[in-house]
Amino acid sequence: MTALPNSVAARDIASLIHPYTNLDRHQEVGPFVIARGDGCYVEDDAGRRYLEGMAGLWSASLGFSQPRLAAAAARQMAQLPYSHLFNHRSFDPAIDLAEKLLSLAPAGLSKVLFANSGSEANDQAIKLVWYYHNAIGRPQKKKLIGRVRGYHGVTVATASLTGLPANHRDFDLPISGVLHADCPSLYLYGELGETEAAFVDRMVANLESLIEREGPETIGAFFAEPVQGAGGVIVPPPGYFERVQAVLRRHEILFVVDEVITGFGRTGNLFASETYGLKPDMLTCAKALSASYLPISTTLVSDRVHEAMLAESRKIGTFAHGFTYSGHPVSAAVALEALAIYEETDIVGHVRALAPQFQSRLRALAQHPLVGEARGVGLIGALELVSDKASRAPFDASLGVAAAVQAATLEQGVIIRGLRDAIAVCPPLIITRGEVDILFDALQRGLDKVWASLRVAA
Repeated sequence: MTALPNSVAARDIASLIHPYTNLDRHQEVGPFVIARGDGCYVEDDAGRRYLEGMAGLWSASLGFSQPRLAAAAARQMAQLPYSHLFNHRSFDPAIDLAEKLLSLAPAGLSKVLFANSGSEANDQAIKLVWYYHNAIGRPQKKKLIGRVRGYHGVTVATASLTGLPANHRDFDLPISGVLHADCPSLYLYGELGETEAAFVDRMVANLESLIEREGPETIGAFFAEPVQGAGGVIVPPPGYFERVQAVLRRHEILFVVDEVITGFGRTGNLFASETYGLKPDMLTCAKALSASYLPISTTLVSDRVHEAMLAESRKIGTFAHGFTYSGHPVSAAVALEALAIYEETDIVGHVRALAPQFQSRLRALAQHPLVGEARGVGLIGALELVSDKASRAPFDASLGVAAAVQAATLEQGVIIRGLRDAIAVCPPLIITRGEVDILFDALQRGLDKVWASLRVAA
């Protein structure tokens, strides 16, 4: 494409750096410009409408035109557009939101530390792990365990914890002290003939071996998403988390649950910790907290972590951490309104009602010639693309098959996301039954088009 001088595309190319984009190729192809949105749909700058099958970035849970969220922002902007939480300062929206979150959160979490993104929420959780172990007299207990295909952010520390090669390559990451346990996908990492139960046994034994090899006295925390989103929507096998938590308790390792994607209804419970029986020492959330209308995130901590923070504050004289926009009053007001909407509209009940249809349509695509596995829970799912179903062999990366399916589905008026060898779907939680069918009908046609082109090329 050749961008016209002074066009939106030309101005974009001349000025913007795009995250998670081939920057060199962007100079040639230019941007896909979204101009407006309503309900589950967005519209580009040429006026074409698309069903947003990824809720933006797994996040626009209430769609793109919720008037109550806009009104909440306007009210707060008029009353108190900014304040901060440093040095004993406070304001009602932050207090109200903290109270509301603790009333909804899994048992055992008792305090809220605000930030602005999932990356920041996880980054400050890492700092609190180190802070905690210093406070209790175990300064050597600092190593962190993430998982292969896990995703926890893009700061220096959280990108290290993330278990995806592209997030490390040529950024000189991961930093020292960060380890990665196995990804719990039987389809991707199972051995020939291995049962699901035997696979879980092996995953847990490998984790135990990793801890013993490194020294349990050196391991501070284990970070995990209940469902590994950016890693390809990896759904844990039955019994996996129960067994993992037993290992962590035995070795006195903190459990940090990353609910940045799964929090606030995505899996059919308000938190996926409930879906999978998780008992976190810390829990991070963002994205759907404000339905992504404004940036805000939180790290929720247990009593024992908070007691350590108090002890350190007594010793040092302050808790020397925080962000200019932590608990920003306008963002907090919008988040409070989002939580009210979830409750008043029974968003969890809506997800539970639509999940069978969503998962049925998703799993039916496992029969497609391009698809090796369909997996998901609630209103999130993925298709694993393979060149051979029997061997589960992926396509050669140079073919760009997932990107081709993404582009072909976009031509059908639906936005999905190619993730290496997988196609992810994660629509707004307000999606209707009719829109679920629109989403999967378009995805079917996108798969068919790419399959046909691959057959012609062969």
